[in-house]
Amino acid sequence: MSRIETDSLGPVEVPEEAYWGAQTQRSLVNFAIGEERMPLPVSHALALVKKAAARVNDRNGDLPADIARLIEQAANEVLAGEHDDQFPLVVWQTGSGTQSNMNVNEVIAGRANELAGKGRGGKSPVHPNDHVNRSQSSNDCFPTAMHIAAVQAVQADLLPAIAVLAEGLAELAGRHMHLVKTGRTHMMDATPITFGQEVSAYVAQLDYAQKAIRSALPAVCELAQGGTAVGTGLNAPKGFGEAIAAELAALSGLPFVTAPNKFAALAGHEPLTSLSGSLKTLAVALMKLANDFRLLGSGPRAGIAEIKLPANEPGSSIMPGKVNPTQCEALSMLACQVMGNDVVIGIAASQGHLQLNVYKPVIIHNLLQSIKLLADGCRNFQEHCVAGLVPDAQQMGEHLERGLMLVTALNPHIGYDKAAEIAKKAYAEGLTLRESALSLGYLSEAEFDQWVRPEEML
Repeated sequence: MSRIETDSLGPVEVPEEAYWGAQTQRSLVNFAIGEERMPLPVSHALALVKKAAARVNDRNGDLPADIARLIEQAANEVLAGEHDDQFPLVVWQTGSGTQSNMNVNEVIAGRANELAGKGRGGKSPVHPNDHVNRSQSSNDCFPTAMHIAAVQAVQADLLPAIAVLAEGLAELAGRHMHLVKTGRTHMMDATPITFGQEVSAYVAQLDYAQKAIRSALPAVCELAQGGTAVGTGLNAPKGFGEAIAAELAALSGLPFVTAPNKFAALAGHEPLTSLSGSLKTLAVALMKLANDFRLLGSGPRAGIAEIKLPANEPGSSIMPGKVNPTQCEALSMLACQVMGNDVVIGIAASQGHLQLNVYKPVIIHNLLQSIKLLADGCRNFQEHCVAGLVPDAQQMGEHLERGLMLVTALNPHIGYDKAAEIAKKAYAEGLTLRESALSLGYLSEAEFDQWVRPEEML
């Protein structure tokens, strides 16, 4: 079953069960590209904009109170997730996001008209453009929704997930701050370190990344709303930008403010580019963590094997008993995706032409995907890897005992050249450092025991 909806180009046949109208249906037909849907958080953020706009327009006397109430009621249902199936459009559409803005306008109007007893869809008594989109343009609504969705995702999902992983690593570091092992630089044996010290580096890297993310948020909290078509605010009442930003802040509990320059807010996306860059910083830290854990866990008989990673699932379809570092692999793969997303966001954000950047959908799609991957990755890695990780103290001790770079402790006593000679002789002849040093006669056994003490080299 279908019904007829109309737009400025004429009539369009729309499925009877759909709340949307003609412009959404045209987009479905004209942009059958890929499987990447416009992220629901963007549609929800647009619904929040419509709710806030209805309130401001009602207060300003620009919208009848009964119409404003109907818009708000329908918008609340969208925000509650009751109509998620009504937002079917793909990312690969108009670069301004106009069709997704109209999708939300039409769904809210279509549901509001049903609430008013006039049947699903249509334009009376609530019109998608004249009422739901009042004092707005897609050119300021969509970037505003981009910013809202990004800030909400970071605050509600990503930052708490980083904290979960950082706390798990900090607890692991604290438990093993005195477990001495061999340090490694250039993938070669170096002077001693404790396992706790080694893990503490990851905690500090995560802390740096979350601070970078937080520092990017104030600019993302500046909203384009009120700029309308090109940044001048045409067809929006004076003070609309400030009023709707305050309303959005009150509704969301987040510190949204109006952007000081609406021309830049429409034409450029530097705040989201900076946020994406901070997400890349987190991805870099997670890549380091994942790769280090898979190196330290390599083996179990022919590798470093200093840590035992949780055996979550069989690792091979042909080799019985094999267990692979799958959590490390998943985390490093998603880090690659985030780095790739950042490249796309940077290129897309650089393509603002005159008064409008028309790469908005791909920017927010990639940004929200990065946030989601990083948040899920942090939580999953903590739960399925860090929480069950066990250091192998015996293996660490054996590596430490065989390590040649303990000879560094002799530098202040016998000099670099003699210490290097001891190390080279030990390596060439398969001797311990003690055996090599005593053979060369550069120090006594008592002096070796006094000067080469790994626990004092930390």
